[in-house]
Amino acid sequence: MLFCISMTVLKLEDVEIGEPCEGEIRVRNKAIGINFIDVYFRRGFYKASSMPFVPGMEAVGEVIALGPGLIGRKIWDVVAYVLDPMGSYAEEQILPAEKVVPVPPSIDPTIATPVLLKGMTAQILLRGCFKVN
Repeated sequence: MLFCISMTVLKLEDVEIGEPCEGEIRVRNKAIGINFIDVYFRRGFYKASSMPFVPGMEAVGEVIALGPGLIGRKIWDVVAYVLDPMGSYAEEQILPAEKVVPVPPSIDPTIATPVLLKGMTAQILLRGCFKVN
């Protein structure tokens, strides 16, 4: 189940996403971020790579399937990702394993989800826009 946008209408649909290929994992999202950039995509200020598309750019979830030969990840690992690929409004996603980072069990998914994007924003502001010593 996922939220899919066709034009500017947000609609709930059942879609089969298949199994992960080599280098990929399938993740069941536990918490997602909802950001203003999602509104920009819905309003057409930013163009999605295809239509309809699934919005959402950050999530924490548990690994439920591994692509063939994948090492370094296990079923039930909790992982986070941000920015690419879009699609965190889905219940489950296929993600490149190299794009996710582990989330320690001591950190709740609702706390871990916004950390990556907000941390990247802080890094850019403190190191790129204005050098803080």
